Amino acid sequence: MTRLDDAPAPVNNQGAGAPHSPADPTPEGARPSAPAPTAGTVARIDTAWLGEYLLGRWADARKHSRELLRDSAFHQDPELSLAEMRQRCLDQMHELLRRNAVLRAFPKHLGGGDDHGGNVAAFEEFVSADPSLQIKAGVQWGLFGSAVLHLGTEEHHERLLPGIMNLDVPGAFAMTETGHGSDVASIGTTATYDDEAEEWVIHTPFRAAWKDYLGNAAIHGIAAVVFAQLITGGVNHGVHAFYVPIRDENGFLPGVGGEDDGRKGGLNGIDNGRLHFDHVRVPRTNLLDRYGHVEPDGSYSSPIASPGRRFFTMIGTLVQGRVSLDGSAVVASKLGLAIAIRYGSERRQFTAADPTREEVILDYQRHQRRLLPRLATTYAMSFAHERLLETFDGVFSGEHATDDDRQDLETLAAALKPLSTWAALDILQECREACGGSGFLAENRFTQLRADLDVYATFEGDNTVLLQLVAKRLLTDYGKRFAGADARQQAALVATQVGQTSVDRSGLRRIVQSVSDLGQTARAVGHVRDEDTQRQLLAGRVETMVAELAARLRPSSKLTPLEAAKLFDRNQSELIDAARAHAELLQWEAFTDALAGVADESTRRVLTWLRDLFGLTLIEKNLAWYLIHGRLSAQRATAITDYIDDRLLPRLRPHAVDLVDAFGFAPEHLRAPIATGAEAGRQAEAAEYYRALRASGAAPAPEKKPAR
Repeated sequence: MTRLDDAPAPVNNQGAGAPHSPADPTPEGARPSAPAPTAGTVARIDTAWLGEYLLGRWADARKHSRELLRDSAFHQDPELSLAEMRQRCLDQMHELLRRNAVLRAFPKHLGGGDDHGGNVAAFEEFVSADPSLQIKAGVQWGLFGSAVLHLGTEEHHERLLPGIMNLDVPGAFAMTETGHGSDVASIGTTATYDDEAEEWVIHTPFRAAWKDYLGNAAIHGIAAVVFAQLITGGVNHGVHAFYVPIRDENGFLPGVGGEDDGRKGGLNGIDNGRLHFDHVRVPRTNLLDRYGHVEPDGSYSSPIASPGRRFFTMIGTLVQGRVSLDGSAVVASKLGLAIAIRYGSERRQFTAADPTREEVILDYQRHQRRLLPRLATTYAMSFAHERLLETFDGVFSGEHATDDDRQDLETLAAALKPLSTWAALDILQECREACGGSGFLAENRFTQLRADLDVYATFEGDNTVLLQLVAKRLLTDYGKRFAGADARQQAALVATQVGQTSVDRSGLRRIVQSVSDLGQTARAVGHVRDEDTQRQLLAGRVETMVAELAARLRPSSKLTPLEAAKLFDRNQSELIDAARAHAELLQWEAFTDALAGVADESTRRVLTWLRDLFGLTLIEKNLAWYLIHGRLSAQRATAITDYIDDRLLPRLRPHAVDLVDAFGFAPEHLRAPIATGAEAGRQAEAAEYYRALRASGAAPAPEKKPAR
């Protein structure tokens, strides 16, 4: 790629108007084509084109949701009571159904669209209206319904899905227990087969085995997909899913009990609750038996012989929850930044060069430092999510659905969901603070959005646990390099991978050379700002971290299980750090790959600066590691920070509003007065007042006259 770092700083031609309207709809599955660059033009962003590009492959599905969600009927109303919020959310679900907005993933012959990627893309946009509505819809159609779809057979589809799809049967997804969240394999609920009655006996034997935090469980649900240990003939075949009715018009059915979780820190439109079962009986055919079948006589069979592989295959079919949360966090981050950056481009505070006009706060370097790196992160997350969504659709459409494809999808989702959900919380908090007192007002959305998204970090897989799974996969893949190698080959691999990593041998080591003779910061940073070296630095860190972990954990194969577990635990923090570094590399690579699809030279130039800001900020964040491992000299480490502050932030500042306008949100999506005209109106009124006062000659003189 052509280096653009030394191009002159651009001029913003777009201005800070209302969000740009998207261009003409793009056919499903296609990317918009950028106009050809014009020689001699000043650097600018083609905001309308970029907006289409960001919508991705399922642009039409996203646009359909966005147009629908402009309607205030779907917007959150924080003034309602808890009971009213819950009822409103249920009513909104029926309205979504009426407007054909939620059934894309179900089979066509049942009224769906067989469109898995489009379904998730459309669903992610609901967060702009009300995260409670998004998650309640996700529980009904994305968890409860998807469990029947993906874990059941045709018989279950024909018998159970119509009622789920049309909302005649609101349901709960009863996997999590009070005592077991992320460790699903160890849940306590049992389903014991009675061969004489040909029934399953569902039972929660102790309080910690109660199903907990379940959407639709407190009030609205009349059935649940219950995950339990399947026991037949005295043998436990592990966790399986069962369809269990829980209520009728008179309340809980015999043997079923529960409690209301009550008011939560956020998402209070959802009636979360607990369920427990006292020897509740359901027919044999209510086992969702795609991966594990029981005959009337109690004999068990499965197409997957390994219990461990069977369990992970079943759980893996429900990965869309993690995929959708990754995308929802991206949408929420875009909302927060659109509000904060538009406000920062209008709000004025303190006088500097012009004694008659206060400075726009986004012109202050520290304000840029707060928001622009987070904007770069959000672009990286957006492009990475599009890659995840395409991988997800490939698996669930059957186009790319081998075991390896499924494992890759699960690992990718486990890597990206933690980073995006954590980042969303950080971005919303920083945006809140960057807007001062106005950001704390409920009307400007930050506080409620952050409260609603708080739980995203721990449901559909606790973020820390997910990263640990990613690290294990990295170690497994690393270990495969040694498979089949003889002793001499293994020694050579160890020497190159652990002693001095392969990335060092690729030329990266050159950047460690002394920079004392380079003289100036711009030259000192020149070796680490280009794309290839950023890639080497980021990838080299991942590879070295994994190699070091592999070396530390290699003795575990010769230890007792207890000693091996202790060794693993002593390295747990490093495992999670390595997984996080891997996920950050995936985001950087997705951003970099996306640049290749930008034909307009000026737009690509600005996005390249934004990508560089993301990459160099990652390196800056981990400078201690790079210095300790000899990958950067102290001078180059300092030069990276200087380059961010002195070059990248000033270049990107004129384009900040255009970069958030490209997100394509209408005022009805933002619903924050400070970003939809209120602040601009106040500033215009104040400026006109002082202008007229000065012109009248009646302005009072200051006590202390300014120095000449």
